[in-house]
Amino acid sequence: MICPDFLEFQDIIKKMRILDDKIVYALNTSLPTESFQTKIDATSACQDLYEQIQKGHSEREKVIKNCIISSADTVKNLKIAKEQKPDDIDLLRNIKAEQRKLRLLQTELSVEEIIKEKTTKLFTEKCRNYFKPSY
Repeated sequence: MICPDFLEFQDIIKKMRILDDKIVYALNTSLPTESFQTKIDATSACQDLYEQIQKGHSEREKVIKNCIISSADTVKNLKIAKEQKPDDIDLLRNIKAEQRKLRLLQTELSVEEIIKEKTTKLFTEKCRNYFKPSY
């Protein structure tokens, strides 16, 4: 599970975002210029790219939400343990660290929404003449 180590989590999410990071390149290589329009099927290219984008978005969202749930459960369990040992300094440190991680994960979900909007906008601008997804 990638959730306990936030840096590992970020590395994996970064790798999962490669298509979104290079969306302009992917669109430019998938769509034909006017001179090649007869040789390449732009509709199927856009449809394939759309499916790849949607798959990536749903996979990343699932990973992020699972980590948020996992982290929230850990915070809850640590707080229960804190009630039984109110003077335990290490427990308090662990609670604070886990709460920080939870906030970072929630921020990551917001970042994911922004990336999703940007990618969708670029896709729509380039592929609107060839493929119209049903949202």
